[in-house]
Amino acid sequence: MRDMVIESTQTCAMPILTATGLRFATGGQALLHGIDIEIARGRRTLIMGANGAGKSLLLRLLHGLLPPSSGEVIWQGAGRAQAMVFQRPVMLRRSALANLRFALKVQGLWGRAREARAREALDMAHLGDKAHQPARLLSGGEQQRLAVARALICEPELLFLDEPTSSLDPASTQMIEDLVNTAHKRGVTIVMVTHDIGQARRMGDEVIFLHAGRVAERGPLDQVLGSPRSEAGRAWVQGRLYTGPAI
Repeated sequence: MRDMVIESTQTCAMPILTATGLRFATGGQALLHGIDIEIARGRRTLIMGANGAGKSLLLRLLHGLLPPSSGEVIWQGAGRAQAMVFQRPVMLRRSALANLRFALKVQGLWGRAREARAREALDMAHLGDKAHQPARLLSGGEQQRLAVARALICEPELLFLDEPTSSLDPASTQMIEDLVNTAHKRGVTIVMVTHDIGQARRMGDEVIFLHAGRVAERGPLDQVLGSPRSEAGRAWVQGRLYTGPAI
């Protein structure tokens, strides 16, 4: 019997992408089971759930890093105008400024315009004084801010983030959140994995709550986190371990 998905009133915003029947299996084991979701354009959608629920895996499937075992991801007009920030930033073996220059070069931007945008992005990330330092020698928080700036410098329509502040101190966390929220105010659609309820309340509009590779609940943030309707959601919000079906 298929597990019930608790779904509250949804936003009327047009979807930027839709996933239908999304399934992923490896080594004979199914990790995601028939995911059907829409990501609303211009909104901040959070993917939440306990460890092992399939949050990061779902994000990678939506981003296109992994092909699904079955199902599909359909983009609604955005094409591939997207970027992703990982939990552990991947830095090129060059300076902080050169990391940004390279991202713009891939986008086909050269000359003074490229230099101006790269330095503007560094300043936005509060890294102007680190321009010529090797990116791999920056602190963890500085590297993550650079990773966010590098993703945003290409002006994506949709930004994926996989627990971007999970290992950062409060000051670095706030700077990352400020960068992401500023991008959202400029029209970027946000899809972010987080396990932090406090951060969710600061950063989210909608929540997709996963349990054991299935969508247990989805809807407005205040509904899902304030009055969860699924047993899996209630247990998670209350800090209890739940191992039953996603109902």
